Amino acid sequence: MIGDRLKALRTAQGLSLRALAEETGLSPTLISQVEREVAEPSLRTLRRLAEFFGTSVATLFDDDHELGAHISRPGERSRIISSTGHIQYERLAQGRGMLEVLKGVLEAGETSSDEPWGHDAVECAYVLTGTLTVEVAGARFEVEPAEAISFDSNQPHRYLNHGSERVEFILSVTPPTP
Repeated sequence: MIGDRLKALRTAQGLSLRALAEETGLSPTLISQVEREVAEPSLRTLRRLAEFFGTSVATLFDDDHELGAHISRPGERSRIISSTGHIQYERLAQGRGMLEVLKGVLEAGETSSDEPWGHDAVECAYVLTGTLTVEVAGARFEVEPAEAISFDSNQPHRYLNHGSERVEFILSVTPPTP
């Protein structure tokens, strides 16, 4: 789990919680809670930690003890909360730094971010329930259940739910965004 991995990275560099907090601009309390798995880190927090350790967000989830295959079970999955807190993702696969597979949920009226943003990757979103509005480079696409949309993530983009019901979708990103 992420807490074990974070603690291993921190202790391997001989850093105290306070020292890591000073380096990343995060609070020692938050880092401790993430390490103990009592708090779910935001995507912004994960990005700060990954940047500090010179790795990808996906690497923070790697379990060095896993061999060959990984089963993703409900209730055991790591959760990622967007930096704006608008969307929460469940991490479905161990991408080993090459592929991120997430389950996203947007309640009615929610959006993945306040403003569209881009990053160096390719994304594919497959809609499970509801209608997902995907904004890419100023254009809007309505994606229905059993439909998928893929695009170059360098283009500013975001996910929106303009409907009255929850939207659930599977999001694949390669390479994972640090």
